[in-house]
Amino acid sequence: VQLQASGGGLVQAGGFLRLSCAASGRTFSSYGMGWFRQAPGKEREFVAVISWRGGRTNYADTVKGRFTISRDNAKNTVYLQMNSLRPEDTAVYYCAARFRWIGTVPLSTAGMDAWGKGTLVTVSS
Repeated sequence: VQLQASGGGLVQAGGFLRLSCAASGRTFSSYGMGWFRQAPGKEREFVAVISWRGGRTNYADTVKGRFTISRDNAKNTVYLQMNSLRPEDTAVYYCAARFRWIGTVPLSTAGMDAWGKGTLVTVSS
């Protein structure tokens, strides 16, 4: 599976953005999908995951209640709705896929089967 993230941009604090990650291939529905982010000078970190069956989601504590991950298998796309954005959400956001990922929080960024190129989100104060 190949992934392409989009939807980043510049937004004021308190605003919102929706990121999209389009996947190629006919096996998208077999992959759990995640979003990660990497701020300048920091390591890439987990943000959110949705299981391959779509019934389970998990979030980093820092985004819980503000971000929502969803998927549309008919469109081979996963989304990240980001509300109440904060300056500390500024980062490059990456989508990732892992075969039959059941939606558990990953211990690291290792083990993903595919990564998309990132999309930059900048939140101004």
